[in-house]
Amino acid sequence: MNRSVRAAVTACLALLLLAALTTACGGDGGDRVTLRVLAGPELADVAPLLDDLAADTGVRLEMTYEATADLAGVETAAGKPSYDLAWPVSDRSFLLRLRAAGKSAVRPESTPIMRSPVVVGLTPSVARKLRKGVPGGRLTWADIADAAARGTVRFGMADPRRSDTGRAALVGVATAAAGTGSALRAADVSCDRLRGFRSGQTLTAASSRDLLAGYPAHQDRADALIAHESELLSLNAGGKLRAPLEIVHPDDGMVLSDFPLLLLDPARRTAYRKVVDWLLGADAQRRLMETTHRRPVNQDVTPAPALRTSVGNALSFPDRLSVVRQLVDDYGDPADRTADQVVFVLDFSTSMRGERIAALRAAFAGLSGADPSAGGKFTRFYRGERLTVVRFGGHVLQERTVTVHGDADLRALDRVVADGGFDGATAVWSALDRGYRIAADAVRATPRRPVAIVLMTDGESNSGLSYKEFLRRYEALGSAAKAVPTFAVPFGEADTGALARAAEATGGRVVDARLSSLSDAFKEIRGCH
Repeated sequence: MNRSVRAAVTACLALLLLAALTTACGGDGGDRVTLRVLAGPELADVAPLLDDLAADTGVRLEMTYEATADLAGVETAAGKPSYDLAWPVSDRSFLLRLRAAGKSAVRPESTPIMRSPVVVGLTPSVARKLRKGVPGGRLTWADIADAAARGTVRFGMADPRRSDTGRAALVGVATAAAGTGSALRAADVSCDRLRGFRSGQTLTAASSRDLLAGYPAHQDRADALIAHESELLSLNAGGKLRAPLEIVHPDDGMVLSDFPLLLLDPARRTAYRKVVDWLLGADAQRRLMETTHRRPVNQDVTPAPALRTSVGNALSFPDRLSVVRQLVDDYGDPADRTADQVVFVLDFSTSMRGERIAALRAAFAGLSGADPSAGGKFTRFYRGERLTVVRFGGHVLQERTVTVHGDADLRALDRVVADGGFDGATAVWSALDRGYRIAADAVRATPRRPVAIVLMTDGESNSGLSYKEFLRRYEALGSAAKAVPTFAVPFGEADTGALARAAEATGGRVVDARLSSLSDAFKEIRGCH
């Protein structure tokens, strides 16, 4: 072979080698590929399998763990994927964000890898206490919310604003509170029923992984955790708890997460399919189950005994991003311990005698914990809430304010409603004026505290201030009064038109007790401020 031929052959071999190396380093067709993956922090527990995945498939996953409920950050400013894959707890919020942005046509390929329901872990003593009061011991989200409102349960949950696990938990509780059995609609969260539930939250974190990692050092601060079944089983297996948490699968349904692997960059599909096929194989599914305590999606793999409890009614996730955002915004910062204040301005004119006052007293007793229904458990008065009762006839007859620390405070307030006398006139606007002076003082004292007024009357105002004079005084109270809405509850022969004008002027609304019951009207108002 002459020198020129050898040179040509050498050059060709060099080009071929360069091409092979280039393919191996960057393309999907080579032996070694690296995929960048944005994953939820909860997925850090799959790390022990990643080396074997790379060895068997030639695909290495470069994981970035970040707490982001809707995968914010998977796109660059130009709309290109900044990651090849995403591996979240769920793709629900992400897909809703795409849909809201009009990007349904670019919905990425998504494959469920494993499953786990969002459940409750209770300390054994609290679990026993709660089960004793429930027929059959089958606890529901309503029971958990009721216990939180009473102060019996103090729980930890990841921040729904940042964590998909926390968001799934919140959706589960809110869906149970709505009582419709279907996906939440905007109307179901417009008057959120989660104030009492929220009052029991004492621990939070950006992700459920961070929450559970910190819990062993803070077991005195919470006797319940709301997270995925898999995370609670892993926590129990870690040996760092005084006693394992009892896993409760709420009887009114759970949100089920499927930990999908998403293909963000279509050019990486060949490598993506290798990863998916490996993860769905029986061996990998079995190892995932043993390592992470999640339920296998491969039906050829028999679930471990601890994973055989039925998830029962799998609750649907909302199909509108606006509904999810409304729910999350209303729940707010879980670390914020500022509770609400409600000023009840209640008509005790003589026309309220008999069945009407009995209905009022029953409604108050129900809000104080006597109502055993699911709706009653979600709407009851709760620990930390500040409550004022103003009884009026032709003038203010009595007023009492309590901050709820326990049943004794509620009994004191109930006595004001149960034992009070009556008056022959009805000074609606004078009483509402007094209510606003109490409310404005409360706003000035604690500007971050949400304050609202509930005005209930069964007749027209025939004494005291005129409506016009009330409005003048209301305006004179300034911004403190403007922050306080009035929810007007007409009963009997009340002047609905006048009450509607007052409610509209103050940013509230009318809830007519004549269309259902006084108890239902008070429940509907709970949480609307």
